[in-house]
Amino acid sequence: MLAKILLQRCAEAGIDFFTGVPDSQLKGLCDELYARFGTDGKQHIVAHNEGGAIALCAGHYLATGKPGLCYMQNSGLGNAVNPLASLMDPAVYGIPCLLVIGWRGEPGVHDEPQHVKQGEVTPGQLELLGIPYRIVGKETTEREFGEAFEELTEALGQGKCAALVIRKGGLTTEEKPDYRNGYTMTRERAAEIILAEAAEEDVFVCTTGKLSREVFEIREKRGEGHERDFLTVGSMGHASMIALRLAEEKPERRIWCLDGDGAALMHLGAMEIIGQRRPRNLIHVVINNGAHETVGGMPVCNREMDLTALARAAGYAEVLTAKDEAALKAALRMARKEEGPVMAEVKCACGARADLGRPTTTPRENLSALMGFLGDNPPRSPEKSVRE
Repeated sequence: MLAKILLQRCAEAGIDFFTGVPDSQLKGLCDELYARFGTDGKQHIVAHNEGGAIALCAGHYLATGKPGLCYMQNSGLGNAVNPLASLMDPAVYGIPCLLVIGWRGEPGVHDEPQHVKQGEVTPGQLELLGIPYRIVGKETTEREFGEAFEELTEALGQGKCAALVIRKGGLTTEEKPDYRNGYTMTRERAAEIILAEAAEEDVFVCTTGKLSREVFEIREKRGEGHERDFLTVGSMGHASMIALRLAEEKPERRIWCLDGDGAALMHLGAMEIIGQRRPRNLIHVVINNGAHETVGGMPVCNREMDLTALARAAGYAEVLTAKDEAALKAALRMARKEEGPVMAEVKCACGARADLGRPTTTPRENLSALMGFLGDNPPRSPEKSVRE
């Protein structure tokens, strides 16, 4: 179904404000919104996280009396549960909002490990929250969608939130926005340079998404093992906290956190904790392409935010930036000499190889190899899990 049909129905229902966190399952909707409204006007805001997007819809309703539309991947329900179960709930304020949720990990549909559990529980989560929902897929006709939308708008009129759960390919568009940012160094090339600069005993914590996939393939290409890398699956925005605690428990090793700008912005408070704890052996690298590129390329909530200024204000001991390969190599050499925590912001282009693969080892295998590399406290259950 075309995303423009959804937006037409929204207009007829008086829904004229849109916010959320981009998702690949919702790329048709995200591209359509960007083409129509951009991200700088009043009608469309890319939020820092899904809970914040729900709060924006609440503010919009207070000001206008009209519900907003909040889009997210189903993993984002975790961030959104608190305001949905309190602020928005009919037992409290009864503020209506139309949720459009990308259904990753739908049972029976192949997906990555981080989406399997979330896909299984998504309908149950909505039922537990008392949020009526309808499922939309490629097979949904315009008439069927219209009937479903009418049912959900009735719920909105009763002060409830309601949801459209979107299967893969359920929303499409003919729009093809240009999300390029003007930088030329690819994220994969930056990762190659960073891995080459590290010592053999160093450990990497990589954020979820394509960056982890690129790190895995770089190791494969070099004929190296994967025991030095923790590939965060799901848990967007939390890689830096994993790295922080590793750094504190393993002060004899240098710990690298390979983060993304969208992930860092999702939970900015983590930078404050790192600055306050001041781990001397932590290098926090933020690959900044100004976009949620892994899920389609739509710009992050603030492409112009100076992450290095934030890190400096948070208390990082050293702050560096690089926009090309030569500058990156120089910054990394300096980072290795400095007492941490060090922030290194790396400006990169959007995009990835079309043939970029996915890790061929399971998360449990990754966990076992890494803990073995760290040398003590091996996992209690080292058996391999079955990759979904």
